[in-house]
Amino acid sequence: MTRPITAGVDGSQESLAALAWAAREAARRDRPLRVVHAWRIQTPELMETAVATDADSQAEWVHNAVTESVGTVTERHPDLAVTTDVIEGAVADTLVAAAADAETLVLGSRGHGRIVGFLLGSVGQQVLAAATRPVVLVRAGDRPSSEAAGREVVVGQQGDPEDSAEALRFAFETAAARGATVRVVRAWNLPPVFAYSPGSLKLLDEAGGLEPYEKKSLAAAVRPWRERFPGVPVEEHVEMGSASQVLLSVAGTAQLMVVGRRVHRTAVGARIGSVAHGMLHHADCPVAVVPHG
Repeated sequence: MTRPITAGVDGSQESLAALAWAAREAARRDRPLRVVHAWRIQTPELMETAVATDADSQAEWVHNAVTESVGTVTERHPDLAVTTDVIEGAVADTLVAAAADAETLVLGSRGHGRIVGFLLGSVGQQVLAAATRPVVLVRAGDRPSSEAAGREVVVGQQGDPEDSAEALRFAFETAAARGATVRVVRAWNLPPVFAYSPGSLKLLDEAGGLEPYEKKSLAAAVRPWRERFPGVPVEEHVEMGSASQVLLSVAGTAQLMVVGRRVHRTAVGARIGSVAHGMLHHADCPVAVVPHG
């Protein structure tokens, strides 16, 4: 089965930008595009536009609005296979289910437009924390020109090679489809002295110090992806600082920021990590959040 690139739409400018981004990505990768809108029957006081209150009339109105949104995509990409699903149900659950069947789920970074739908706030957090496939968040101002030559796919790498394998896979596959460079970023800080075991101290001595050790760790994580994608240019970037600060320092040259996400469970439910949270709030480019572990 060929997984589609799936876009969640709600009529907002952010979701329309996400739809356009998803269509371009589907065309580049020769994959079908699936457009999903989740809705529930609305009472008149919740509707931003005057529509009938009965379920059939609301369903027809929503279908027409979604079809209108998709029309621009089909005009720009006439050869693209597009399916549209308007699903009545809980928004977060619908989008998480859509992500499970997708190569990538693409959402706007904010929502709540003329078709009452998902909000990135609580619903977006739920989707990001629960999705088992990559989720890309796109802002309203995103344009095709942001994918111009010279702009990189930036990906964060941390820990051992397997810890970032899925994020690196996504970054290299995306760069290969776009003819872009991958910049792999590893941030490091001076840890507490007592965090070192005799074994780790020996490894640091053999590597020649902290920064050379971090560079060797990054090179080891990137090596299999260089071999798998020999045509993709790679820049390895090691810098002292917090992961969020270092990634944001190079975000100005990025056409896409890719970060891994390990789900953190708390007493109030799942949440995404601080690095993903920071990129979603401060990076101007689209951000891909890739689950791992």
